[in-house]
Amino acid sequence: MTTPLLIRPAEPGDTDAIWSILEPVIRAGETYALPRDGSREAMLAYWFAPANQVFVALDGGRVLGTYMLKANQQGGGAHVANAGFMTHADAVGRGIARAMGRHAIEGATRQGFLAMQFNFVVASNTRAVALWESLGFSRIARLPEAFRHPSLGLVDALVMHRKLGADDAS
Repeated sequence: MTTPLLIRPAEPGDTDAIWSILEPVIRAGETYALPRDGSREAMLAYWFAPANQVFVALDGGRVLGTYMLKANQQGGGAHVANAGFMTHADAVGRGIARAMGRHAIEGATRQGFLAMQFNFVVASNTRAVALWESLGFSRIARLPEAFRHPSLGLVDALVMHRKLGADDAS
């Protein structure tokens, strides 16, 4: 990175940059259980759903990543956070996802969430699985053949979880 990475809440002017990250990931169909032919409007509405807090990661003013944070469930499950992350193809391997993951963990902790859970991590997305494990997530369930990968066929999905605590908020 050329300058320190800045992670901040998304602003209305970030929409085009966020779409430039979301679109290739969604169209590839390898990591998110979203319709590959979803429209810009529908996919941005999903990312910016009213319950979601959306953030962007910037390096030198350029948006290189985005994530959304929300409660995993409502009511009795609202104490567990959930999040989704995407990095610009040009920035893969530069630590953007790790920085966003840490930011999400810290933010969720400050907001009083007691845990964070990812309900559907595609098992063939080995970079994501390794990242989440390195950030303290455990594989708590395997969903056999739950995802139809465009080139690998049916692959498993993982449920990953970690507790949050005061040490996670900085």
